Amino acid sequence: MRRYLTLRMLGAHALAVVCTGAAAGLGVWQYDAWQATRAAEAVDLTQGDPVPLLDVLGPDDPFPGDRVGQPVTLAGTWVPEGTVFVSGREYDGRDGFWVVTPLTTGGPDDPAVPVVRGWTDVPDDAPPSPSGPAEVQAILQPSEGTGAFDEDPLDDVFPQLRIADQVQRIDPDLFSAYAVLDSAAPGSNTGADGLAEASVEQLPAPGQFTALRNLLYAVEWWFFGAFALFIWWRFVTEEAESHAPQESDPAAPPRVSTIKT
Repeated sequence: MRRYLTLRMLGAHALAVVCTGAAAGLGVWQYDAWQATRAAEAVDLTQGDPVPLLDVLGPDDPFPGDRVGQPVTLAGTWVPEGTVFVSGREYDGRDGFWVVTPLTTGGPDDPAVPVVRGWTDVPDDAPPSPSGPAEVQAILQPSEGTGAFDEDPLDDVFPQLRIADQVQRIDPDLFSAYAVLDSAAPGSNTGADGLAEASVEQLPAPGQFTALRNLLYAVEWWFFGAFALFIWWRFVTEEAESHAPQESDPAAPPRVSTIKT
């Protein structure tokens, strides 16, 4: 037993506990993230009561996973130079584009949220982008990350509504979310006239393996933990064998000592 409690052995035991514990903990964290994302996709908040945007999400906050589809109210100023078109949105059986214009949370220099004003089948036929103040109600959505390739990053058409793609186009900071126009205050300047109505139903269908990356990361971390245990077991076994007393072989011939004279 003592050969398992040498200084080298104790160090190996401690390292194995730390590595295995860290891998197990990180695996559980990724597994929880996988479950949370799938649960968020299953919850429909779109029929709930609208709340002020800043009660749900701050300008520098990550998107809260349990607020996908939350109706929010937002009053601010349009940023017309930030208007873009997002392809791959179907309306009434036709493929087309979302028309997206950022709306600040106050004055022109305050943080902004990209707002989907409506749908069009041809970007050139979209009405002019609105400017000035507006007050809207919209459905909150997280930044998209489908991995779609943008064939021309310099134009105003994007294959997905990814917040990181919009940051370089306007001066105000952007929230980590966008919103789909649901309704507007009477007389509000939405720029939706001339556009077909956009809705979250026009979002591309979620993949069959929602948040699969998190689940694979969890399995990967647990594999690392199992590998650390294997390395520990090999080290401990070989170290113990090297310190074990050597037993004599009874079948071996006796050694005869010679004395030189």
